Amino acid sequence: MVLQLGNLPPKQDVPLLALGIEGSANKVGVGLVRYTPSRTGGDGEGTYEILANPRKTYVTPPGVGFLPRQTAQHHQQHITALVRLALKQAGVGAADVSVICFTKGPGMGGPLCACAVCARTLSQLWGKPLMAVNHCVGHIEMGRVATNCKDPVVLYVSGGNTQVISFAMGRYRIFGETIDIAIGNCLDRFARVLGLSNDPSPGYNIEQLALQGKVFIELPYIVKGMDVSFSGLLSFIEKEARQQLEKGTCTAADLCYSLQETLFAMLVEITERAMAHCGQDTVLIVGGVGCNKRLQAMMDCMVRQRGGRVCAMDHTYCIDNGAMIAQAGLFEFQQGMSTPIADTTCTQRFRTDAVEVVWRP
Repeated sequence: MVLQLGNLPPKQDVPLLALGIEGSANKVGVGLVRYTPSRTGGDGEGTYEILANPRKTYVTPPGVGFLPRQTAQHHQQHITALVRLALKQAGVGAADVSVICFTKGPGMGGPLCACAVCARTLSQLWGKPLMAVNHCVGHIEMGRVATNCKDPVVLYVSGGNTQVISFAMGRYRIFGETIDIAIGNCLDRFARVLGLSNDPSPGYNIEQLALQGKVFIELPYIVKGMDVSFSGLLSFIEKEARQQLEKGTCTAADLCYSLQETLFAMLVEITERAMAHCGQDTVLIVGGVGCNKRLQAMMDCMVRQRGGRVCAMDHTYCIDNGAMIAQAGLFEFQQGMSTPIADTTCTQRFRTDAVEVVWRP
């Protein structure tokens, strides 16, 4: 991928190879990203290439969520093999790695710590510097590179996060967010009510079932200024699901269809407000829920009416992966930054706007 985003020229404008470790939720991944400077040098417009990006997903039985302890054990079982696999796929060795990046947060404590321990161990074994990365910023930077979006309004939607973000004054500012549960968590919990499979993900199975929906059921629509609320809507549809399914007045597909339409309409509304406020015409959708084709279509309809475009991705880069951590960590490392091993703790509530984005002008 050739990055032409108007980034600050790297202080380290030399060939670099970053290894990224991601494991903030039920997916654990290891990615390798290589930076090759442009021939002119010093302009910050070199080539970023993803050499490997394997991952493993912890899948629980239908109707059951994933708990921190079991998820951490899953990551511990697979992380070493994933590191070896990534190096093998990339055709490189430990000596070729320039920096080891890992997710500091936000996320689940146990899984985060399991991956941080791996990163610290590799750093000491290989004698490589460490870079702690914000999970949300990782999603954004991977999205900007993969879609070549220069300065978009970002809709970040995942199992643990729902935020509308835009870059301003050196940070990714949050213009709107959920005031209770995240949209991915809402979808997952409703999938449990219906007994849907967790393979490959509850949200994906809701999306597929919603395609068969024919009857729209009116649900609570809760937008408060630039923020949204999903917990009341979830409680309502859980009760509605049990009652209407028992009566036979609707189908599970109708409920999934109605839930998606309502949730996504709320997100489109607050995203449009952010576009108007920031004067931007591009929207980048990131996070696991960002793979949803219906969400992408609804957002595209709104953005095209405003004369703009939507930058969206598939599961390759939307879903948690190691390459996104390597990419964001590489940007920081190129600006001369690194994380002392004493500061490589994990922070479950690591805000997106807490990161100073030194690699953007």
